[in-house]
Amino acid sequence: MLETKHFRKNDNGFICQHCGLKVEPLGYSSRNHCPRCLYSLHVDEHPGDRAATCGGLMRPIRVEPDPKRGFVILHRCERCGALRRNRAAQDAPVQPDDISLLIRLTSADQAH
Repeated sequence: MLETKHFRKNDNGFICQHCGLKVEPLGYSSRNHCPRCLYSLHVDEHPGDRAATCGGLMRPIRVEPDPKRGFVILHRCERCGALRRNRAAQDAPVQPDDISLLIRLTSADQAH
C-alpha cells in the first residue's frame, strides 16, 4: 500500500542525480523520480515532506503492477538501505515514465 497519510504536494522540477535528465514538474502530484531511469533521492520521510536527511540515491529495484494504481515502483536507498514504494507516472502529460523500463522491472528482481 502506498503511504498517503502524510502526503504533501511538492511538485518541483529537478535534475536527476543518476542520469542528468532535467525533470519537469508532474502538474498534478509530487514527482519524486526520474521518468527516464526511475531513480529517486532519499529526501522524504513521508511523500513530499523533504524531511529525510540521508540524501542517498534510491535505485528502482522492482515494479509491481497494481490494477487500481497502474505500476508501483519499489526503490532501495543505496546509502542507508531504506525501502520506499512510489506510484509510477506512466500516464503523465509531460515526461511519462519509461514504460519499457517499468515492464522490464516487473519481471526481474534487481535487488541483489
